[in-house]
Amino acid sequence: MILSVCPNPSIDTYAWLDNFESGGVNRIKKLEEYPGGKGVHVALAIAELGGRSKLLANWAGNNGDWIKKECINRNIEISGIQLPENNRKCYTFRSKNSDFKNTELLEPGPSLDAKKLNEFKDKFKSEIANASLICMSGSWPKNTPNDAYAQLIEIAGKSNVKVILDCSGIQLEEALKKGFFGLHLNQHEAVKLCGSSSIKKLLKKLDGKVKLVALTKGKDGLDLFYKGQILTSNVVIDNVVSTVGSGDCLTGGIAFAVYKKLEIEEVAAYGVASGAANCLSETLGMFKKEDVEILLPKVQINKSEHEH
Repeated sequence: MILSVCPNPSIDTYAWLDNFESGGVNRIKKLEEYPGGKGVHVALAIAELGGRSKLLANWAGNNGDWIKKECINRNIEISGIQLPENNRKCYTFRSKNSDFKNTELLEPGPSLDAKKLNEFKDKFKSEIANASLICMSGSWPKNTPNDAYAQLIEIAGKSNVKVILDCSGIQLEEALKKGFFGLHLNQHEAVKLCGSSSIKKLLKKLDGKVKLVALTKGKDGLDLFYKGQILTSNVVIDNVVSTVGSGDCLTGGIAFAVYKKLEIEEVAAYGVASGAANCLSETLGMFKKEDVEILLPKVQINKSEHEH
């Protein structure tokens, strides 16, 4: 199976408001809730594509129970540890009023102490025994050490299981000290890491520590480095409904194709088609397999030279 690690799951919530009166009473007209957190979106994508998908997470309170139930309903196997407090809710305000439309409000979520981190690592060790590939994505709960992902990468390395990582900041810097199989970054994260959104400059900075690099560029598609080649790929879609979670769906598509041992062109195509399919749907961070299958033959792919 493919194991998706989501240290900090959430309930992603769309909240509709007409206006926002500071200091006054504001009534939400409508709510829509979705299972969220980057690793949750990756697990959902893999399950929708037909892969055996397992989700390892830190679960807390009634919110955690709700996220688990929603994932089980979508053919995801669940694992993890229980934390006190409650998994976070992340609100995005929807309104015709541009002053606060798409404003986000994020709850703090639970904390993770050293004892609970060790419990999580023990659970991780037992799960990777049955994993062909691991995807690790997103933030960690409060009080987690800066090298939490690096610690998991070290454990996976001892079992020779490939890791695809999607994170940023200090967690990424610490992880890169270890080296691992695959990395997904967007343009902003690439600029922070190496001062440029160029795939070639990014590869120079990474200096061989990562074997697969997916650099996403929004509507300009994907630069993929894999097996010594660089491919630029994209697919044009007419009706973008929501881009939330598209990067995670792209990670899921790439992971599924690597797991199936597909060629580099197909890995790029699955990534781009999965990310684009998510844009066609109102549901946050979820797509339909049939949309991916329609988009796959439409993906445009170009090769560029990579200087070793």
